[in-house]
Amino acid sequence: MTNLDATFSALADPTRRAILARLCRGEATVMELAEPFAMTQPAVSRHLKVLEGAGLIERRVEGTRRPCRLASTGLTEIDEWLGMLRKALAANYDRLDLLLAAMEATDPAAANPVSPPPKADEPT
Repeated sequence: MTNLDATFSALADPTRRAILARLCRGEATVMELAEPFAMTQPAVSRHLKVLEGAGLIERRVEGTRRPCRLASTGLTEIDEWLGMLRKALAANYDRLDLLLAAMEATDPAAANPVSPPPKADEPT
């Protein structure tokens, strides 16, 4: 996970996220990726360089074209990192469930600590 900082940094920019969303539909050239943005082709190329450095896209040479496509490297690192967080969160919830079960076992009133408020038509 050495590239995780670069990956999250690349994803922090909305233009780069939009480029990735476009690449979800398939390969595209730099010019195709630049179309929806009010920026120059060199500016889009700089964004692509950042995405490529983060392992989120791959570029290849096809004559004079430079098609880009999604790469799994950066996404795999993010998924592994999020998986670690999911496991930790699940373990925390499991510990909380055990604690609540233990509290209910020792004090049945703890199962329903707050009684529901009286209805509007019931006397208090």
